[in-house]
Amino acid sequence: METILGRRVPDRLRELFQQRGVFAQLAATDEPVFVPADPGHGLTGRMAVAVRAGRELLGSVWVSCERPLTGARRRAPAHGARTVALHLLRSRASADLERQVESDLVIRLLEGSVDAETVISRLGLPSQALRVIAIRAHTDGEEPHAALLLAFEQATTGFGWSRPGRSTLLGDTLYTILPAEQADMARHWITALRVELPARVRIAAGIGAPAATEELPAGRQEADECLALPETGRPGTVAPAYDESWDDILLRRLRAASRTGRVPARGPLSTLLRHDARHGTRYVPTLRAWLETQGDPALAAERLQVHPNTVRNRLRKMSEVTLLDLDDPRKRLAMIIMLAASDAEDDPRR
Repeated sequence: METILGRRVPDRLRELFQQRGVFAQLAATDEPVFVPADPGHGLTGRMAVAVRAGRELLGSVWVSCERPLTGARRRAPAHGARTVALHLLRSRASADLERQVESDLVIRLLEGSVDAETVISRLGLPSQALRVIAIRAHTDGEEPHAALLLAFEQATTGFGWSRPGRSTLLGDTLYTILPAEQADMARHWITALRVELPARVRIAAGIGAPAATEELPAGRQEADECLALPETGRPGTVAPAYDESWDDILLRRLRAASRTGRVPARGPLSTLLRHDARHGTRYVPTLRAWLETQGDPALAAERLQVHPNTVRNRLRKMSEVTLLDLDDPRKRLAMIIMLAASDAEDDPRR
């Protein structure tokens, strides 16, 4: 019952069969193998016979029986195994063709197909509330693409109508389009995928915001940016979703722009940074705290662990070093953006 409902042999039985050498016998012979009953594991007696295509072991057929089968009954599972092999080969060929068609259609959606509505209909997906999930997988000491292929195999296992998402491989990333209004629905899918993969495989994931069909290319970019967030690959972390993490992504973009010289190199903030470096002052952390508390000296002082008058005094001295013009809302906004883009992110409490 557990095997049928769970669609896999329970781990405890797999270990039992391994200890008894059942799998080794199936790999070595085409003859039926008898497996004695084990009441402690809820296991009745059974005969098992290997299913092969040429030399390749595709699986096995099991027949429940109290004692080893003989005569025609013993020959029946072996004949049945050959029929099963043909079905499995046809199923594999069909699945591979389905995967190829599905993969091509998903790529067209992610790249902005002109007939997106037709494509989405062929995939059997709704046209709204779709999230793009980007996944990278890796293992230690193995061929670099092995883990990704395992993840793709698992993500596309089963008939299309029985799977919630549609997947493809692009470069070193597995992309899945999943109907999911809430980010937790996508996280549940990622967790289910992780559980089905071998323990040695580690995955990192990013989730795009809910998107309509024509917005899926943007959803792919959002998923990629979430995947690139520093915390994404750490064990135990929750996969970030764009609609929850857009601020982190914006700051990451700003920092990238800052590193390429696309923000002003001179200005009040640059002057204060140089002054702090030369004289050991704490002007930049003070300015940051004041701006982040919307100009409240008491709250800024609490963050800095100083007296409010110290904040006021520092602000006055800053205005002597450079032109701050803190009464101008546009300049305050510009300074907040510059601080967010700056790599020199001091902890204001120090």
